[in-house]
Amino acid sequence: MSCLFRSALVGILCLFSVTAAHAQQDPWFAVDAVNTGLSDLPEDVDRRTPRTAMESFYRAAAAEDWASAAHLLDLSDLAVADQAVQGPELAEKLFQLLERKAVIDWSTFLQRPDALQARGGQNEAQAGEPRRSLLLRDVSLDPVPSAIRLNRVKVGENGTPFWIFPRETVADIDAMYEVYGPKAFEKNLPSVLRQDAFLGLMWWEILGLPLLLIAAGGLGYFVRATLKWANRTFAASGLPSRILHAISTPLVVASVAILISSITRNLFVFSGQIDLFIGPLIAIGFVAAVLMLIVNVVEAIMDTLIAPGDDVDLTAPDRAESRVAATRLNAAKRILVILVVLIGSGIVLSTADIFRSIGLSLLASAGALTLVMGFAARDVLGNIMASLQIALNQSARVGDRIIFEGELCHVERIHMTFVQLRHWEGTRMIVPVKEFVSKAFRNWSLVEPEMTRVIKLKLSPRADVERLRQAFFDVVREVKETEIGQNLGDLDDMAVNVAGQDTLGIDVWFNVPCADANTSFEVACEVRERLLVRANEVFDKDEALYPQSAVADAA
Repeated sequence: MSCLFRSALVGILCLFSVTAAHAQQDPWFAVDAVNTGLSDLPEDVDRRTPRTAMESFYRAAAAEDWASAAHLLDLSDLAVADQAVQGPELAEKLFQLLERKAVIDWSTFLQRPDALQARGGQNEAQAGEPRRSLLLRDVSLDPVPSAIRLNRVKVGENGTPFWIFPRETVADIDAMYEVYGPKAFEKNLPSVLRQDAFLGLMWWEILGLPLLLIAAGGLGYFVRATLKWANRTFAASGLPSRILHAISTPLVVASVAILISSITRNLFVFSGQIDLFIGPLIAIGFVAAVLMLIVNVVEAIMDTLIAPGDDVDLTAPDRAESRVAATRLNAAKRILVILVVLIGSGIVLSTADIFRSIGLSLLASAGALTLVMGFAARDVLGNIMASLQIALNQSARVGDRIIFEGELCHVERIHMTFVQLRHWEGTRMIVPVKEFVSKAFRNWSLVEPEMTRVIKLKLSPRADVERLRQAFFDVVREVKETEIGQNLGDLDDMAVNVAGQDTLGIDVWFNVPCADANTSFEVACEVRERLLVRANEVFDKDEALYPQSAVADAA
């Protein structure tokens, strides 16, 4: 038992010793020497804290005192004889990189030698701990990105720790400068255009940014016009026309993004204030172009599979399966759009530096932001879910003939947030999906296309219903011989019934069998017109066919 106790005690002591050693880790990087090839440190260069180090670097750069700025770089990888020559050159290049690829957040540079972050809670991983390395900016390079950092180093045992750009950052300055530094075209501009204007921008940036936007807009207009001409010339209809129409917007977005990316990388490299927004916009443009291309092309192919020709009418009785397929494919497209938006948003958020720079703020306010966005988008999200509900339960399919709020129309499109209905007279009704699914409507096409239309007449109680029945049968048979009569159903389903009576007269219903709900309205109108003419011919003026006007007026 005593041996077991001693072993446990030794293990606990070892654990505490390792923890204590980790807690006592020096908050600096130990080095043997720094910049021995440079002159003595100038008095106006203060490297004690991160803020004073950055201030010294920027003040030296503003005075174009690159020799003093070189003292803020760890030049240990250079030969001692080369440090005095190459150090100022590297300092100038680093300043250009910071101006063009980084927007300095001075709140991260504390006025403390140990850069200890005194504020912060459990969401701040390094709150209350000394810092020995601060990240200013990640810079994309092939094949591995580079990091611009500020490190705290200490020379020898008795040296005083100070802050400096580390040797790893200095080693990548030339590679970063080649990609993101000023290009030959910019260097050849008149010196007056390369001078500072305002807001930290140079005059060429003030003049060049509007020109860049105009060029991008002109290219987008040219690409769209070219695609429209190609569509009219080579693909008048069918799948080629739909494909050209589908790729039109993605190609416009992609061409604009490529132009802006090429100019900002090869011709003009804008300052960090502009690059902070241009970079994410280029990323959003490329991602949006690719995702829109996928969605639009898939939609064009699906539409072609559903309706191969432009004159295909989904409301026809023989297109029942196509209506089901169209509704399901519409649901698939909506799911695809949702996935595309989520994937695209994730890609943009992971690559765009503007979002990384405000990432902590977003995370800190994620709860409140979620509540605000959820409340603002509740109607949109509700409509999206309702549209999926329609697609799943097939209560209304694309092409179905329905009666919605007393209006005869057919379902033309089921979009993400609204249903597009085509009225029988040709006009469109736009109904939010939530409102559409929450109200009762009649679907004439849901089960079978056949239906019975009822012509209701108010007649005198003394009217001869049997003579009217014969006249009605004769009229229906006559209509059957006409072109519109081809849409009549089984004539054995014809019927004439007295459905009710009151003080005014009797209600006589004439049942018209129709083969297609889509044309039943026109068929019923034709039969009604002929029936009224035949009734006036069959009955004399003295015979009581309609209720007396005096009784009707009294009622």
